[in-house]
Amino acid sequence: MNKDDSTVFVVDDDVSIREALTNLFRSVGLTVKTFGSAQEYLSATDNVDVSGCLVLDVRLPGTSGLDLQRHLVESNTHIPIVFITGHGDIQMSVRAMKTGAVEFLTKPFRDQDLLDAVQQALDRDRVQRWRRAERSELRKRYESLTSREQQVMRLVVQGVVNKQIAHQLNVSEPTVKMHRGHVMQKMQAASLADLIKLSEKLEAPGENSKSSSSA
Repeated sequence: MNKDDSTVFVVDDDVSIREALTNLFRSVGLTVKTFGSAQEYLSATDNVDVSGCLVLDVRLPGTSGLDLQRHLVESNTHIPIVFITGHGDIQMSVRAMKTGAVEFLTKPFRDQDLLDAVQQALDRDRVQRWRRAERSELRKRYESLTSREQQVMRLVVQGVVNKQIAHQLNVSEPTVKMHRGHVMQKMQAASLADLIKLSEKLEAPGENSKSSSSA
């Protein structure tokens, strides 16, 4: 198991299960926090950016595990989920997996199967966090461009040459080259291919993503 600041959050209304899972995860060096209901979990983590994964029982008092999963998705909370249940069926499993669950394990399950699923969930969380941080940084770079520079960037990544860009924007070709140079510098792109990749990671920002005045 990779050891970092990630936490395994266990939500199960069975005290003995919570204790057993706490011992299991701690035995491999993982930090664990347990809760007896979805409400307890939400009260402790709502509006908090938590790093880790969620080991979640399907049947819980009050809000069910599947309902909690739906709530987290709707609130744009990205924590990966490993479902555990003693009363699972194919329909539940399909619903959970379609909504993004990492695994759906039926009790009794092997400790190693759960540890493997949790490791997969923690790995997914790290990748998701890295990608969100990367997109956030790229968004900051993009938003540092003036409106005109954003226009030039969009046309450049579409393969439009400087002369055509100048004609479309009704500016001189040297002005296009100047803006293009600013774009490359601010976006920290080493080449046109690099700029295209950065643009794709930005998820194709639209015309109105920034309202800066034209340079």
